[in-house]
This record gives sequence, structure tokens and C-alpha cells, in this order.
Amino acid sequence: MDDDERKETWDAFRELVNMKPADLEQWLASEQSRSAGQHKDGDESTGHASGRRIVDILRAKKGDLSDDDYQHMRKVVGYVRRHLAQRPQGDVRDTRWRHSLMNWGHDPLA
Repeated sequence: MDDDERKETWDAFRELVNMKPADLEQWLASEQSRSAGQHKDGDESTGHASGRRIVDILRAKKGDLSDDDYQHMRKVVGYVRRHLAQRPQGDVRDTRWRHSLMNWGHDPLA
């Protein structure tokens, strides 16, 4: 990944991931978070695992991020953008849609 791609990824990630690391960690500890998203064979959901990785990325120094971190950031950006486009009508405050997005570090109500 070249410097321009890293900058574009960083900017999009920082724009879309609007939860602070401590807030995301607190959310990930909740039952609502653990029950949201797709689970394979009762394991942790993809979004929940991603949320834990997002916390690490948010706490890391920008210069310490690896190409693998940037690839994950791109995955997060893609997921959040796709998911936002599927916003249900009405009050989304207590919906699986919002909970899933929050696992990926984006609170649509923030």
C-alpha cells in the first residue's frame, strides 16, 4: 500500500469510526454487542472481533500501523459505508442494524 492509499484509508477510517476507544470497549463488553452480527457456530461475531481490533488501531500511533492494520481499516470503511446505505426507517436507537454498526466503531446516532 503506497502513501496515498494509506492517507486515503486513514482519512476515511477516522471519519467513519466515530466511537472513542473506551466507549467502543465498553460497548463490546455488553450483551447487546455480543448478540449482534453474524456468528459462525456460536463463536464471536465478525463485527465483534473487528471492534476489538479497531480499539487496538485507535490506540496505536499512526506510524506504528502495519499494512495489515490498514487493510483492516479499509475493510471497516467498506462495511460501515455499505451498512449505512441500508439504514432502516424509523427509530434505529435499539436495532440490530445500529448495534452491528457500533461493533464496527460507528454509532449512527453520535
